[in-house]
Amino acid sequence: MHPLDTALALQALGPGRWRGAALPAWQNMVGPFGGITAAQALAAVMRDARRLGEPVALTVNFCAPLALGDFDIEVQPVRTNRSTQHWTVTVSQRGETVLTATAMTALRRPTFSAVEVAPPPAPPPAQVPPLPPLNTVEWLNRYTLRYVSGGLPAQWDGADVGDSRTVLWVQDAPPRPLDYAALTAMADVFYPRIWRRRAQRVPIGTVSLTVYYLADNARLARAQDRPLLGQATAQGYHAGYFDQSAQLWSEAGELLATTHQIVYFKE
Repeated sequence: MHPLDTALALQALGPGRWRGAALPAWQNMVGPFGGITAAQALAAVMRDARRLGEPVALTVNFCAPLALGDFDIEVQPVRTNRSTQHWTVTVSQRGETVLTATAMTALRRPTFSAVEVAPPPAPPPAQVPPLPPLNTVEWLNRYTLRYVSGGLPAQWDGADVGDSRTVLWVQDAPPRPLDYAALTAMADVFYPRIWRRRAQRVPIGTVSLTVYYLADNARLARAQDRPLLGQATAQGYHAGYFDQSAQLWSEAGELLATTHQIVYFKE
């Protein structure tokens, strides 16, 4: 089984209740990779028989790090309209809430379509060498990352480079057909923007992550299992928090998702 599918193998406990697990294969510095936890939360919504339509938005608030092992997910549709549905999600472990989330799903329909943000210039993924395996955190080995620009600093010397932008190709390792759960996890693959801006590994932690899905099932199918082009940048740092925004395009240039998160940092 693919490592992502292993993580998404939720056990049904009853209506709106599921059991998942934080696995060593997705371990980050403290707890599991936030992207996989967000994907597990979305997967619980997607598998609920009451769900209407496809994901449009997901906001995840990380209340505390998860420990390795089982956790419980509870999902509830709090409002269902003719074409939209709103959900709450709670993840608990050892009797304590570790994550809260809201999700919106909807029945998509043909409408005007346009994109105002263009993918950044990038050579084809085959022409960009992959990041070599790293022994820092295990979850990085679940992806093939090809940095076009804005890779990890060559020297951690604390110099302010004045720019936090990163452009990369990202692909599941091994390759896997794209779906909403995989897209959710990929939205969080960008390392903290303050590390890029200041070339310093300050302690950080994502507090809240939002993913907006601009891809319907047809776009996901066209993306297949090919690499996605991602771009991330911060917009502001102040009083212990910074934000970072990112976009993900298919290899054919279709915008699939945008994402925004607020991150705690300490000096």
